[in-house]
Amino acid sequence: MDMKTFSQVYGALRRKNRGQYALLAGCSFFSVLLITAYVCMMRSPTILTVLPEGGDSRKQVMMVFVLAVIGCAVFTAYAAGLFFRQKSRETGVFLALGATRRQLQREMGKELAVISLGSCAAGAALGGPLAWGVWQLFRLFLVDSQEMALSFDPRSYLLSMVFAAYVVGMLFFLGGRSIRRTNIIDIVQESHKSEPIREVKRWYGSVGIVLVVIGALAGYLMPSFFVTVLQWYPPSGVEAVFYLPALVGMYMILLHTVVNGWRKRHKYRDIIATSMMKFQGRQTVRNMLVMTLLIAGAYFASFYAPMLNTSSAYSFSTRPVDFEYHWRNDQNWPEQDEVRSLAAEYDVDITSWQQVGAATLGGDGTVSIEQDNGALGTTYTTEYREIVSSATFFSESAWNALTGQNIDLLPGTCANVLDDEGGSEYLSGGDVTDVTNMVTGKSLSVDPVEPLRYTMLLGCYVLDDADYAAVAGGLTDLWQETWVFFDVADVEHSYPFAKALFNQIVDRSDDEVMQMDAYDPVVKMLEEEAGGAYEFDRENIAAYGFPVMDREDRDSTEFRNYWLYMPQFHVLDQNDFVTTMAVFLMLFIFIALIRFAAVVVVLSAALYGVYRFTRRRVCRGLDIG
Repeated sequence: MDMKTFSQVYGALRRKNRGQYALLAGCSFFSVLLITAYVCMMRSPTILTVLPEGGDSRKQVMMVFVLAVIGCAVFTAYAAGLFFRQKSRETGVFLALGATRRQLQREMGKELAVISLGSCAAGAALGGPLAWGVWQLFRLFLVDSQEMALSFDPRSYLLSMVFAAYVVGMLFFLGGRSIRRTNIIDIVQESHKSEPIREVKRWYGSVGIVLVVIGALAGYLMPSFFVTVLQWYPPSGVEAVFYLPALVGMYMILLHTVVNGWRKRHKYRDIIATSMMKFQGRQTVRNMLVMTLLIAGAYFASFYAPMLNTSSAYSFSTRPVDFEYHWRNDQNWPEQDEVRSLAAEYDVDITSWQQVGAATLGGDGTVSIEQDNGALGTTYTTEYREIVSSATFFSESAWNALTGQNIDLLPGTCANVLDDEGGSEYLSGGDVTDVTNMVTGKSLSVDPVEPLRYTMLLGCYVLDDADYAAVAGGLTDLWQETWVFFDVADVEHSYPFAKALFNQIVDRSDDEVMQMDAYDPVVKMLEEEAGGAYEFDRENIAAYGFPVMDREDRDSTEFRNYWLYMPQFHVLDQNDFVTTMAVFLMLFIFIALIRFAAVVVVLSAALYGVYRFTRRRVCRGLDIG
C-alpha cells in the first residue's frame, strides 16, 4: 500500500475514532496525575516529619501507595486493552488490503508516542500543583499552621517517572502485540467476540451466598482457632486460603445474577438484555468482580482514617483529667512548683493537683515457648513462671487520690485495671497471683478481685495499703515512679502551656527512659540473666525493626504513640492528633479517588462494550450493516 495514501487513511480513521484515543489519553493522564500528586505528598518533608522512618504509620502509607499504584495500573491497563481491542478491526482490514506490519507499527508507534508521552508528561507536570492545591484546602478546613506548610522533594518525581515508564511501556507492548498476530480473521473478529455462558442452575445463587458466609466466617475465626486451640502460628498466606470460598461464592452470585436474575422473568420480557448476557456474560461477570474489589478498596480508604479519627477523638473527650504525666524517680522532671510557675507564664490557672507514688514490680503468669517448624509454621506451648513481666502498682490510697473512686481492698488481694467500659483485657495484663520486688526479692501472694475501671491507668494494678508498703519497701529510684494528675481552668486555651511543658519533659529525660512502650525492665533483667539480648532495649531495638525513640522526633506519630513515658495532655493530644490525622486523611482520600476513578473507567468501558455489542446485533437483525 502506498505510504502517503496509507497515512491519509490512517489519519482519517484516527479522527473518526477520536473518542477511543481520548479515553486512552485521559486514563493515562489521570493515572500519572494521581500517582504524582500522591508521591509528592507522601515524600514531602512536611509529612515525613509526622511519619518517621521505620514507623508503623509510614509502613501503612507505603501499603496505601502500593494500593494506589495497583488501582491506577488496573484501570489504565483496562482502558488500553479496550483501545487495542477496538483497534484490532481496522488493523486486520489494513493487513487484508496489503499494508505491511512495519507500516502499521510505524503509524501506531507515532500515535502511541504522542498519546503516552504527552499524557504522562502532562500528568506529571500537573501532579505537584494538584497536591499543593488539595493540601491548601485541607489546611483551610482542618488545620492551618506554619508546620503544615507543604514542601516538595524533587526526588519524589523519580517514582512518578517509574510509573509513567510503566504506562508507556505497557501501551507499546500491547500495541506491538496486537499487530504481531498472524491470523487476520481472528484479529478482525477480536472486537466483537462473544463469551457465552453455559446454562447456570438456579441453585448457584443460594450456594454462592452460603459460600460467602462460610468464607467470611472462616477467614475471621480460623486465625483465632489456630492460635488459641491448636497453639499454632501457620505460615504466611495460609489464613488467606479460608477466604477463597467467599471469592468463589461471590463469582457464583454474580454469575447467577447476570444469567438468571433474582426474580422470575416473563418469557418475552427483557429479551434483548437476556440475549446480550447470553453472549457477553463472562466479560460482564469479570467486570463486576473487578468493580467489586475496587469499590471495597475505595470504601476502606474512605472510612479507615475517619474511623481512627472518631475513636481517638472520643478517647480524648472522655478523659476525666486535663493533664497527666509520670516519671521514673531517677529523672529530673518538673514538679509542682515548676509547673505552676510555667503555667503562670502562659496565663493558665491550675485548679487541682494530685501527686502520688507508684512501684514497678514483677508479676507471675504464663509464657509461650515457641518451636519453629519451618514451612509448617510455628507451634507453641505455655508454661507458668513466678516472674514473667513488670507492671505499675498503686496503693489503694494513691488510687483513691488520683481517681476519686474511694475503694477499700482487703489484705492479700489485688485488682487489675481495665478501661472505662470494662474491656481491653488483653491490654490490662490480666490477673496476677504473685507479686515480686525485683530489688529485695520479697514476694507477696495475692488473690485477684473484680477489676477496676479507669482508661488512663489501663494495665496498672492496685494493692491494699499495708501489702503495698510491705512488698514495695527497699525499691530504688529505678523501680519507683511519680504520677501527677492536674486540671486547668480553661483547657481549650492551654495549648501553648501544654506544648512548653511537654518540651521540658522531653528535654529533661535521659536516654535510659527514651524507650518504646513495649519496654519491660523485668523482661530485660530476665533476658540478660539468661545471656540474651533484650529486643526492646534502646540499644537493640533498631536491629529488630522497631522505631528508636528519639527526642528529635518528639512531634512524630511514632513518638507520640509509643514513647513509654508519653504524657496525656488533653489539649496537646487533641490538637496535634488533628495534624497527624490530616496527613492520613489526605493520603487515604487519594486512594479512594483513584479506586473510584478505576470503577468509573471499568464501568464506562463495560457500558461502551454493551452498547457496541447491542448495536451490532440489532443492525444485523435489521440487515442495515
